[in-house]
Amino acid sequence: MKRLMLLFLGCCWCTFSFAQQNIDEALAYQYYQQADYEKAASLLEKLFNSTRNDGYFDLYYTSLLKIKKYDEAENLVKRLIKQSPQKLNYQIALGRIYQELGKTTEANKIYYTAIQNVPKNEFQFRDLANAFYRFETYDMAVNTFLQGRKVLGDEQLFTFELLSIYRFKKDKQALIDEYINALPANPQLIPQAQSVLSSVFESNGDYQLLQSALLKKIQKDPQNEIYTELLIWQYIQQQQYDMALRQLIAQDKRAKNASDLIFNTANTFVANKAFGPAIKAYEYLLSKGPEQELYLAAKIQLINAKYELAMQGKTDQVAIKALADEFTQVISQYGISNQTIFALKKLSYLQAYYLNNLSEAEKTLEQALKVPGLPAMELGQIKIDLGDIYLLNKQPWEAVLIYEQVAKQYENLPIASEARFRSARLSFYQGNFKYAKSQADVLKASTSQLIANDALNLSLLISDNLQSKNDSLALMMYADAEMLQFLNNNTAAIKKLDSIDIAFPKNSLTDDVLMSKAKIYIKTSEFAKAEENLKELIANHATSIWIDDAIFTLADLYEHQLNNIEAAKKLYQQLITDFPGSMLNSEARKRYRNMRGDNLGA
Repeated sequence: MKRLMLLFLGCCWCTFSFAQQNIDEALAYQYYQQADYEKAASLLEKLFNSTRNDGYFDLYYTSLLKIKKYDEAENLVKRLIKQSPQKLNYQIALGRIYQELGKTTEANKIYYTAIQNVPKNEFQFRDLANAFYRFETYDMAVNTFLQGRKVLGDEQLFTFELLSIYRFKKDKQALIDEYINALPANPQLIPQAQSVLSSVFESNGDYQLLQSALLKKIQKDPQNEIYTELLIWQYIQQQQYDMALRQLIAQDKRAKNASDLIFNTANTFVANKAFGPAIKAYEYLLSKGPEQELYLAAKIQLINAKYELAMQGKTDQVAIKALADEFTQVISQYGISNQTIFALKKLSYLQAYYLNNLSEAEKTLEQALKVPGLPAMELGQIKIDLGDIYLLNKQPWEAVLIYEQVAKQYENLPIASEARFRSARLSFYQGNFKYAKSQADVLKASTSQLIANDALNLSLLISDNLQSKNDSLALMMYADAEMLQFLNNNTAAIKKLDSIDIAFPKNSLTDDVLMSKAKIYIKTSEFAKAEENLKELIANHATSIWIDDAIFTLADLYEHQLNNIEAAKKLYQQLITDFPGSMLNSEARKRYRNMRGDNLGA
């Protein structure tokens, strides 16, 4: 009976002690997190002495350093080293105290001795490096990993740990060297390398460091495609597209295996609006002959790139006619089918808006409508495009009829909202403002965010500029200018916009005119004039309905045309911060993160 009683009392005592330890631990953590290191140290000392748990030691020791009790910390650590000389983390802790006291020589002596004494064991090298890392002695953690590689005879060991430390320290040269060392054995790291390097690089000089290192590697190992791929990325980051293409072609001529990479990189050029280098890349692929696998794809993408280039710049009728002939040739060669729908649509656009051949444009789209098996969205879009051509051909009633037909026929699809918006916009062009506003107000609830935003802008444009007779008459001129822009008569549109303020001084359309002119100047590649109008709008019309559009458009201009990445980043950040409800916010955030290198999915 007595033995049972003693056992019971022992269990109760253990339970009480365990509960008390939990209470002390919770309080210690609380004090530590609140930076009340004096109280934390008192509890952590008790916890460490009773458990000898190194987790408590780290916090206790750090608390002593925080409150500058260096003598107490030194005595503690020296005592522990005597008791457990094999535990290198205590020796590192002593070195850290000397480092804090400015005794760098003594600290380094302890550190290097510890590194040299690590047995030939990967895990012990990792443990020592982790101890250095915990005590924020990052250079020694690096030295430990490098010594481990040397002792163990494996240059690929500790790659991820070293990359992590170099990135934390923003040691750009070391980061470059480590990625270059790691990539041949770990090619899957290249997306991570691109993301991390772009996040730490701050200037062209940083990219030059990478370029120099890669070119040296390529000279020594020209067959290794991974270095070429990273070099091409570097050129693209620097917007040196011709250099990227030159490197690609050199690799292909050397190894005869870069066609896929050239094709994919050309598509990247197009995405970055570098149409000239993209066209050269596609033409190079075509020069390899029709028997090569990418011939048809390259031919199609070449025509598309030429089309996009034509849409970016001032109209060159000879070039436009040649481009239309190329689309016609594709249609003739491959027939009218699902595969050539893209050619029919773009040919009709050139015929209607650039070659002033509206009857041929109508016929081209009517041919497209006869292609069997087209998706509903595709059919609806072709009909809307046909409605636009009716409008160009001064057949507004025909245009309205086809817009309404699409709206009813595809009522449950986003294309229906697009058709209704075209109808509302036509009413606006015709000066039927109240009806246009009523249609736009309905579309503000559209499930298509783009249509809802366009409808909201149209509704606000009308309501904000019908407050007086002067403003109403000015709005009529503005609608005429918008119609001229739609008809691709950009010179007449600019003249009309400039005459609004002369005819109706002090009208309420100043911000609308600035935005409209900026869009026209971008369309005609007069980027400096576009910049001027956008900057004026942003500076002087902070409450304009166009303010978020203006910020985004100017940022895009800086990013893709004026080569001012820092200015673009600032504007994207401004949009993210000041206009969280803008539909452009998500795209601005994505672009800002890409520029800053936050896309660190790897």
